[in-house]
Amino acid sequence: MPGRVADHVAGELGIDTVFSELLPQDKVSKVEELLAGRQKAKGRLAFVGDGINDAPVLSRADVGIAMGALGSDAAIEAADVVLMDDDPLKIAVAQRIARKTLRIVHQNIYFAIGIKVLVLGLGAVGLANMWAAIFADVGVMVLAVLNAMRALFIRTA
Repeated sequence: MPGRVADHVAGELGIDTVFSELLPQDKVSKVEELLAGRQKAKGRLAFVGDGINDAPVLSRADVGIAMGALGSDAAIEAADVVLMDDDPLKIAVAQRIARKTLRIVHQNIYFAIGIKVLVLGLGAVGLANMWAAIFADVGVMVLAVLNAMRALFIRTA
């Protein structure tokens, strides 16, 4: 019966390959196979689990996602991401949050380094004084913090 359920869910989601009813050691060997087979392909392998039997696979996968509310402590400890309300749809929300946060981090890094290099160059030719250097340090930090606050307002629905 569980194998049929997995096949039905995979059909609904458009997934063409399904592995179900695997023992813990079978899960690890299947993940190892998938990781070895993807050497030439680009991408990451994510594994979602909730039980103590999933802990070895959660730690071996590129991204281990544990269902926290009903999951075992071992699975939560081994996972990279823990969904506290056991809703697999939150994986998409977590991806959206991660992408926006990474964009903001890159913006802050490029902005801070750009302003500091500009002020350093202007200081080298005598066009920037101490106040420009203070702005390049403290002012850019304040602007970066304000920019980073945008990560608080990510649509989760």
